[in-house]
Amino acid sequence: MYEAVIGLEVHLQLATRTKAFCSCSTEFGKAPNSQVCQVCLGFPGALPVLNRTALDLAIKVGLALNCSAQEHTKFDRKNYFYPDLPKNYQISQYDLPLARNGFLDICLEDNSKRIGIRRVHLEEDAGKLIHRSDKSLVDFNRAGIPLLEIVSEPDINSPEEAHEYLRELKKILEYLEVSDCDMEKGSLRCDANISLRKKGTKALGVKSELKNMNSFKAVREALGFEITRQSQMLAAGEALAQETRLWDEKKGETFPMRTKEEAQDYRYFPEPDLPLFVIDKDKIAAIKSTIPALPREMMRRLEEYGLSRYESGILADFKQDAGFAGRCFDIYPHKNKKPLTNFLIGPLLSEANSRGCMMSELGITPEGLIELLSLLDEGKISNLVAKAALSEMIETKKPAAEIIAKKNLMQISDTAELEGIIKDVIKENQKSADDFRSGKGGALMFLVGQVMKKTAGKANPKAVQGILKERLKE
Repeated sequence: MYEAVIGLEVHLQLATRTKAFCSCSTEFGKAPNSQVCQVCLGFPGALPVLNRTALDLAIKVGLALNCSAQEHTKFDRKNYFYPDLPKNYQISQYDLPLARNGFLDICLEDNSKRIGIRRVHLEEDAGKLIHRSDKSLVDFNRAGIPLLEIVSEPDINSPEEAHEYLRELKKILEYLEVSDCDMEKGSLRCDANISLRKKGTKALGVKSELKNMNSFKAVREALGFEITRQSQMLAAGEALAQETRLWDEKKGETFPMRTKEEAQDYRYFPEPDLPLFVIDKDKIAAIKSTIPALPREMMRRLEEYGLSRYESGILADFKQDAGFAGRCFDIYPHKNKKPLTNFLIGPLLSEANSRGCMMSELGITPEGLIELLSLLDEGKISNLVAKAALSEMIETKKPAAEIIAKKNLMQISDTAELEGIIKDVIKENQKSADDFRSGKGGALMFLVGQVMKKTAGKANPKAVQGILKERLKE
């Protein structure tokens, strides 16, 4: 039996207005080669200047991932030849990265596991090749974009663990607001290194590096395919090659791209145009003070309101939603927060999902939502009416009370009014009435449904049930 040994390399575009070593804009989607200069194109004599914001954001990520920020750091030239690399080298970091030796905790089925973070370092991106049927073009707008590389230890042992690690990492990065983490724009990319070894052994097997995975789902599927491929080859006594492989999403398989390079192939040497950087403890402490409450801390805060880990996990997925939910819990007047929790992860989350946005982006204020919930808690409106009113609040931005009053949606709880409606329902559905009297409890709910239908959902279901039971005794 074999076990997988997986390490992930995540490349993150940092949220800066200008590039890593020049003043060119990082704005996405501009005309090809419209955001370039002598520095990012590698003209002779052009000197790089480090982007201070990129450095601060990089340190912030390292600290949030429990890394030790390094007092001394430097940049290196990573030498290789490729059409999208105008200087024929990439400014990166090799032996003195910004941060080292961190960790990230993940949970799978209530089991927690700690994944080590080997290093976090800053580098520049390359350009982009555009392939046509008869030629290839290159757009250097991305050349020089500030990237943060986050390298995990080979502590991951399954595609599911890799997927959860990436989910947790992305949430932390979004909470930090250091990047938009948009995989479609290339702001967040992931490569995976995977090898197999016999269970119980320590030696690492021959690894493959997987590229071209544009979603976390693709990472999970590519790793799953690679585990099957490698295990079948090892079982058959075939030798594995150390190589870079690409993921073909349509075929659902990986295929070889090139023999895997070793670090020495890049001929790293110190970047002569940038000095050794000394990052003092005061600067590190100042950056650390800007780190907000991260997802796990937000989950713990929400659990203080009586939420389960599952419920708090849903609400803490996005920083803005966690803050929105926290404000709602603070102003909700009842000690039992379960009705509010159910409404947040039920109707409100459903509305957000249907619109492709976060709950906090629906245009509903915490105060407006609590006003709606108060009407529901007081029995003045039904669940159905509350859901309908919520949709209209989102569309019209009008308060719940105004919508409900205008459409006459207040729940009917008046016994005298309900008596007449229930009398008609029993008369029109005599068979169901007889079924209930003969012990078929389900018939009662059918009759309740008929009353709700006649009242357009405005009847108080509890009151209806009580009156029905009394009348069906007769």
